[in-house]
This record gives sequence, C-alpha cells and structure tokens, in this order.
Amino acid sequence: MTPTAPRPPLFLDVDGPLIPFGATSRPHPTYGTAPGTPGTGANPLLNRIDPRHGPRLAALPCELVWATTWMEDANAWIAPRIGLPPLPVVHWPEPAEGAAGQEDRDVRDGLHWKTRALVARAAGRPFVWVDDEITDTDRSWVAAHHPGPALLHRVDPGRGLADSDYTALDAWLRRVADGA
Repeated sequence: MTPTAPRPPLFLDVDGPLIPFGATSRPHPTYGTAPGTPGTGANPLLNRIDPRHGPRLAALPCELVWATTWMEDANAWIAPRIGLPPLPVVHWPEPAEGAAGQEDRDVRDGLHWKTRALVARAAGRPFVWVDDEITDTDRSWVAAHHPGPALLHRVDPGRGLADSDYTALDAWLRRVADGA
C-alpha cells in the first residue's frame, strides 16, 4: 500500500463483537448511558456495549464499516453509545432471481451469507472482517476469491472484543499499511 492509498475497510459486526451474548461463566457486564442516548430501553442488550470500544476502534488505521443486520440502526443506536460518528453501512444484496441455487450451495458448504458481499465490497483492497461467525470455510473462500490481503478475525461472542483482539487487529493493519 502506498501512503496515498485508502485505508483498508474493517467490516464490523455488532452482535457478538460489540454486544456479547450466549453462555458465559459469569454475567455479562453492563454499562450505563446518558439520559437521551438513542435506543435506551429499546433493546435490553444495548447496555452490554462497552463505551471504550469507540475510541479503540477509532484508533485503528482503517475505515470502519458496519457489516451487520443492524444496518442503519447501528448508526442510530450503536455509534452514539460508543462515541463514533455515523459509519458507512454494508447493504446486503437481496437474493437475485435464479441465485437460490448458489445460496443453497453456500449454506450447504458452510460459507457465511456475508462472505461474498464483503469480498465484493472490498473490491480487491486489503480488508478486515470482525465477526463471531467466521469459519475456516469463509477463510478458504476469501483466500481463493480475493486478490488482496484479508484478515477474517473471529471474536468470541461470549466476551466480545477484548484487548487481544485489538492487539491482533492493530498489528495486522499496520503490517498491511507498511506493505509487509
């Protein structure tokens, strides 16, 4: 990457990485919000979002992009809770007529429904995908169909993004920026 090249997109899921869920040996921590924070009371899981994620995500050398079924609601309810500005959103394509066969094969093969769309959105550029549902099938497919570097980083949904995740993301993004 040259110094003038755009920063790689980091495609960020919400449920799992930012909102921990599922079985855990202890209750998930909760965080208060200021009165009037969008979404307060609308979804009981929103109080699990650690507000420290915002500054940590913003410090990464990348372009943050929502890659979640929350779609535009991520900008309305999640971004303000963690101090981020509105971010670009991946709009998931509607199944194309006649594409059901490909989608059925993807499901049967274990390919995540987001994988093809994220590779298309990256358009050959280096990218990071942070999600709790990434599998080796997704990694293999991306390696075979994406010409640039890609980091598919799986987050434990029971704990969400942790220090070790931020360390790995930052190191990979800096290596890519340095051309390594």
